[in-house]
Amino acid sequence: MTQPSDRLALTFSRLRSLDQVGLFPYLTVGFPSRAHGLELLEAIAEAGADGLELGIPFSDPLADGVTMQRASARALEQKVTLDDALELVRRFRIHHNLPISMMSYVNPLLAYGLERLCRDGASAGIDGLIVPDLPFEESALLAGLCVDAGIHLIQLVAPTTGPERLAAVCERASGFIYCVTLVGTTGARATLSSELPEFLAAVRAATRVPLVAGFGIATPAHVAALADQVDGVIVASALADFIEQSEGAGLLAAVDAFIRDLKASTKRRLPIDR
Repeated sequence: MTQPSDRLALTFSRLRSLDQVGLFPYLTVGFPSRAHGLELLEAIAEAGADGLELGIPFSDPLADGVTMQRASARALEQKVTLDDALELVRRFRIHHNLPISMMSYVNPLLAYGLERLCRDGASAGIDGLIVPDLPFEESALLAGLCVDAGIHLIQLVAPTTGPERLAAVCERASGFIYCVTLVGTTGARATLSSELPEFLAAVRAATRVPLVAGFGIATPAHVAALADQVDGVIVASALADFIEQSEGAGLLAAVDAFIRDLKASTKRRLPIDR
């Protein structure tokens, strides 16, 4: 089994050789139900996803829009915990080697214990950790624990990130940099911001760490538009909306088709020189 720190690097290397942008679907653990967890992850993987983002449900998800708030609430109604998420990763790892990044607000991590989380996360097969409400200036302790455990602490940048802060984030970045594509909460959008190319170009100029874009990416057209600008895209709210609309006997087949449609748009028109 590939070590956690290697899976992301190997995935981005493979994608560069194929001139493709990576597709990283996001799923809240416990949504739409506990029973669907493993089979949904496996369906997404087998449909062509290049990696996975797993969200830890939280009662006050400040960065999330209505769709992801609903997903988190449904998971919490079933009393889904961080322990459940790690067990899901362990079960997934029996047959799959895709990189997995876990996204969680800081409170569940503190309640679990940061050192314990990094140790247990690495043992389960987590590759990256994303903490959207942890200020960069306060992330050194967790970053050190992640390094010791062989996990990447994924840093976030946004269109509002200034040049000095961007340089500091890029200097410490590991695994990939999460490029928030819009100002505001998560949620599928009809169009991408016209200012996005300038923002992504500024981040690209500041680092050689892979860039992964998230927030508002919803359609194959969005994926195609970003393919020449970033190394990966995260699709979250659009997938959650689709799952809600497709619940029933045909859910897995529907999700398979949804992911395959997105994957078909990942080919770059121009190779990225990295």
